[in-house]
Amino acid sequence: MTTVEHPPALAPLRRARERFLTGLPVPDGVPDDVVAAWRRARFFGVRHDLIRPADEPARSPDSSLLDAARPVLERLAPALGGQSWLALTDERLRVLWSSGGGERWRDLSEQQVGHNSAALALRTRRRAEVHGPEHFLDAWQDVSAVSVPVLDPETGHAAGTVTVSSDLCAGRLPHPGAALAEALATAVERELRALARTPERVLLDAYARATRGRERAVVALDGRNRLVSEAAVRLASPQVLEALERTLTPRDNAGPASQAYDLPLPEDAGCTARITPVRHEGHVLGVVAVLEPRPVTPARSPARPASALAGSSVPWRHAVAQATELARTAGPLLLVGERGTGKVALARELLDGTAPMIADAAESTEPVLQDHALTGVRPLLLRHAERLSQPDVAALNSVLQERPDLLLVVTYTPGTAPGPCLQRLLDTLAARSVTLPALRERPEDIKDLLPVLAPRPARGSPPLTWTLDALRALEQHPWPGNVSELAHLVGAVARRRRRCGPVGRGELPDPVREGPAARRLSPMELAERAAILEALRRHGGNKVRAAAALGIARATLYRKLREYHVGPDAP
Repeated sequence: MTTVEHPPALAPLRRARERFLTGLPVPDGVPDDVVAAWRRARFFGVRHDLIRPADEPARSPDSSLLDAARPVLERLAPALGGQSWLALTDERLRVLWSSGGGERWRDLSEQQVGHNSAALALRTRRRAEVHGPEHFLDAWQDVSAVSVPVLDPETGHAAGTVTVSSDLCAGRLPHPGAALAEALATAVERELRALARTPERVLLDAYARATRGRERAVVALDGRNRLVSEAAVRLASPQVLEALERTLTPRDNAGPASQAYDLPLPEDAGCTARITPVRHEGHVLGVVAVLEPRPVTPARSPARPASALAGSSVPWRHAVAQATELARTAGPLLLVGERGTGKVALARELLDGTAPMIADAAESTEPVLQDHALTGVRPLLLRHAERLSQPDVAALNSVLQERPDLLLVVTYTPGTAPGPCLQRLLDTLAARSVTLPALRERPEDIKDLLPVLAPRPARGSPPLTWTLDALRALEQHPWPGNVSELAHLVGAVARRRRRCGPVGRGELPDPVREGPAARRLSPMELAERAAILEALRRHGGNKVRAAAALGIARATLYRKLREYHVGPDAP
């Protein structure tokens, strides 16, 4: 360790660190973030007198960050002189490259060496400096360091850090090596960008060749990027784009993927697609698709599936399969769900071909079940069982006791607590009941429901389609009215639009377009959130100790952190 002159400004901090290491209270005036960092190091079991870390197995040099940074580091490292050292870490703070006195350190994570500028820069995503006694290790008490995060140009996440360390220089801020660290990080990001854009450039060139000088509908994609020409916007519905994405699954690179081919699309897709694979360094990295509108032939268009059966999500298919299985055997069937979930539509599908009688308890305050309705000659569809009058419930209970195989389908929307008589009816039907999921529990089904709920287009007009941005907005909406509310929205959009092409996000109603608003916290919740933040600050971010201090389980603390949107670095 180099002996240097200690700046007077750091003397109180140095004394505070000594008191902390001996278990004495830390005096006031020490920055909270520094004390929290010391506490984390003690919690991680870091030894403050660590001189040389344990040897680690050699790491593979195969690193895109190291490949991009090595030429830059080796070119600029001589500018540091002999009193400084330079280090490059990855996103886990493992040292990939170092020069000067820092070559013995293989890991700069707080779990290994305690508080340091590289860990701070990675956590805050901005330049960070740590001087002398701010460090936890004795070996770094006479060291000043500045670190800058290196951001991945594709994801925007921190890919690692660049650190410049020197003898103690807390009296001269910023650190003398700050400008060099910033320049190094910028140069490394530039090299990463150049390496990452090679495949993207190949895809862009292929897209440009396909669209050059022509009004062609062209889509180019590689699984991460998507280029869509203006002419393709009218044809590239979510259904078409999903089919194009599926062509990116691994193929035999020496086989058919090397040649152009026609991609089979559903009849209602409205277009055909000619696929040309894009190759780079012997591998298929993406595809270019040329779309052509398909002639409209209304007479041959296939019948649309019933909205009651549309959807491929696991909760929906499970409920439909369960209801279908129960409907094949004699006996009543109870369909339970929120309003608008499709209970009546599914019931009509299950009773298709049997000419059922229909009774709706919501249409009248008088009894709706006549004597002939319960004879069992024809099946009965009873809607809104929660609105049945007392005489109707009593009559139905009596008939089911005598005829447990009655051909009956009942829909029920939970709400207020049922009375004793209605509860008895629900208990009787419970063994043959199916609960339909709400639309918010199966948002992936919205893309299947949209073409079913849309009005049939006028002759010669294309079907209503939706942009991916609009589809995402629909999938994020909570839909308190479920499928019924979605049907009203689709109908309203179809009636008022006066242009061609897919429906964009801007055409949706404000509540759907803007997304669900964050829930406001009550005064009690705000007070609880403040207490949690204070406990986390007091215990240096240690959630186990914070939970113990608050008298709650650790799982409860994690749940409340999610509910109150408290980030991992809140303290």
